[in-house]
Amino acid sequence: MKQLKLLSTLGIACVFLFSSCGGDEEKATDKTTTTDTTATTTNTESTVVTTPQNIVIIWQKVADFAKWKPIYDGHDTARLSHGLHNYIIGRDVNDSNTVLVALKADDIAKAKAFAKDPGLKAAMQKGGVTGAPTILFNTIVYQDNAKNMSDLRSMTNFTVKDWDAWKKGFESHRQTRTDNGLTDRAYGYDVDDNHKVTVVVGVNDTAKANAFWKSDLLKQQRAEGGVVGEVKRHVYRVVQKY
Repeated sequence: MKQLKLLSTLGIACVFLFSSCGGDEEKATDKTTTTDTTATTTNTESTVVTTPQNIVIIWQKVADFAKWKPIYDGHDTARLSHGLHNYIIGRDVNDSNTVLVALKADDIAKAKAFAKDPGLKAAMQKGGVTGAPTILFNTIVYQDNAKNMSDLRSMTNFTVKDWDAWKKGFESHRQTRTDNGLTDRAYGYDVDDNHKVTVVVGVNDTAKANAFWKSDLLKQQRAEGGVVGEVKRHVYRVVQKY
């Protein structure tokens, strides 16, 4: 009788023990699952922005970059008064005194007024700008803001027959560009004419990129996308980001 009581007591204790252990293991599993899910969400966060944004792009030749830069910085109040915000400064790889300035624009009308402002012309003259600058007013519809994007970049400007048809074809060939050392950085069109396109890519492999730019494959893709006329390209290095 005493043995039966003892066995019964031990059985109850074992059931209690195993139930407790099972509960702790289940809680630990839940915690692990939650942590893994959080980590996955963080790692897959997109850096791509497709909300249209107005960007002013200025290409200009300067006599001396080191002398031009302080004059440019000193004109920031005038830019801000026209709703323009510093974005990127770059220098052409073949001519470091050919300078790219990219500005975010709150209002295109104000941005265009700024481009005609006598104060801008005076500041450019003071900064040693030679010749007439090229100024583009673009609506950018795709931007990849990844922090590891190459500072070596290419900007191409060209005309297409139809923006929507070109965009569809261009996006379908993204993997081809990746395979050839290029990463899509931004693209969009002129605010007044969506047939005039601007494309910016990060250059990860110069040799592959140069070969691709000369390839029959790219010529074929352009023809299929309805690109007409001259294609202008600047390869530049970003020297300041704001």
